[in-house]
Amino acid sequence: MTASTTSPNVHRLRPDAGQFAPNHPWDRNFFLLYAGLIWFGILAGFGPEIVKHVQGSEKPYPPIVHVHAAAFMGWLALFTVQILLIRTKRVAIHRKLGFAMIGLAGVMAVVGPVTALIADHAKIGTPAYDPAFVAIQFTDIIGFVGLIGAAVAFRKVSQIHKRLALLSTLSIADAGFARWLFALGMTGTDLLQTWTSLYVCTTLLILGVGAYDLITRRRLHPAYLVGVLWIAGIQTTSMALYFSPAWKAFADRLITQA
Repeated sequence: MTASTTSPNVHRLRPDAGQFAPNHPWDRNFFLLYAGLIWFGILAGFGPEIVKHVQGSEKPYPPIVHVHAAAFMGWLALFTVQILLIRTKRVAIHRKLGFAMIGLAGVMAVVGPVTALIADHAKIGTPAYDPAFVAIQFTDIIGFVGLIGAAVAFRKVSQIHKRLALLSTLSIADAGFARWLFALGMTGTDLLQTWTSLYVCTTLLILGVGAYDLITRRRLHPAYLVGVLWIAGIQTTSMALYFSPAWKAFADRLITQA
C-alpha cells in the first residue's frame, strides 16, 4: 500500500508514525482497568477500618473525616464516570462534568490538610500519634493539585490530559494501598521500609502506565515523564520531612494548636 492510499487512522494509531498516538484500541479497557485497581486499593485499605467503626468497636471519627471521605470517594466515583463517558463517546457530558471535578479538587485541596490536622490532634497522647506523618498527608495533596492543575491546563490535548488525570488520582490512592500493606505487616522504621509501605503499590501502578505506552506507542509521552518526576519529587520531599526532627517538632506544634 502506498503512502497516498494509507488511511489517516493508520498513521494516528501506528506507534512508529513519528508522533505519540493520542488513541489506541486498548485505551478504552486500560484506563477502566486502572480505575478498578484504584477502587480495589481504596476499598481493601479502608474497608476493614470502616467496618470496625460501624460495629462500634472503634472511637467515632471526627465529623471532618466524613467530609473528607465524601470528597475523596466522590472524586474517585467521578473519575470512573469520566472514563466511562469517554469509553461510550459522550464527550460533551465528560467536558461538563469536568467543571464539577475542578470545583471538587479545590474542596479536596482544603479539606485534605484540615482533616489531617484534626484527625492527628485526636490521636495526641495515644500510641497512634505520629506528628511527622502530616508530611505525607500534606505532600500528597500538593502532588495531586499540581497534577490535576496540569491536566486541566491541557484538557484539550487528550493524550496529555488523560495521563495527568490518571497520575493525579494515583498520587492520592497511596493511603488505601498503604493501609492493607500495614495490615500485612509491611511496616518499618528506616527510610526504605517506610517508603515501601507507603508508596510501592502506587509507584508500580505509575510505572505500569509507562510500560503500557511503551507497548502500545513504543515511546513515553513527555507529559508522563514530567508527571513521574513531579511525583518522585513529592515522595522525596515527604520522606525528607518525615525523618526530619525539625519537621517533627514543627508538626507537633501545628497539630497541638489545631
